[in-house]
Amino acid sequence: MISTAFSRISLGMAAATLVLGLSTPLYAQKYVKGERPQQRGYSLAVITEGGKTVWLGGQVAVADDSGKSLAGDFEGQARQVFKLLNGTLEKAGGKLKDMVQMTVFITDVRNGDRLTEIRREIFGDNFPGSALITITALANPDAKIEIQGYAVIGSK
Repeated sequence: MISTAFSRISLGMAAATLVLGLSTPLYAQKYVKGERPQQRGYSLAVITEGGKTVWLGGQVAVADDSGKSLAGDFEGQARQVFKLLNGTLEKAGGKLKDMVQMTVFITDVRNGDRLTEIRREIFGDNFPGSALITITALANPDAKIEIQGYAVIGSK
């Protein structure tokens, strides 16, 4: 009788620990920062331990959620791309702030400063590592920006 009660209590405690442990993600990303990278909206490195790695395919956005064209609107495209990336990460159980690395392709180097401002709005001062690459064009001629990257969800 005591053995059965003890087993049930142990089982209940184990289940509670499992449920609480899995439902409360740990976000202990460590950011290696530098003066110039912080000014430009990226970190030198992001250190994580454990967690689930999600590789994000390149995203472009030439229309907003209502279908309105974003052709020629760099800021609109950038914001929509971040929104799409966040949606993908939510499907994987995460969010945009779980991104630890991104590669950004832009078609006009003059948009780099605006991108930095947008990233600062989105990420605060904990930026993912990043590469910004200026290219001649993207696969869709109306696209001004494409972002790919990866995230670590639930790292210790």
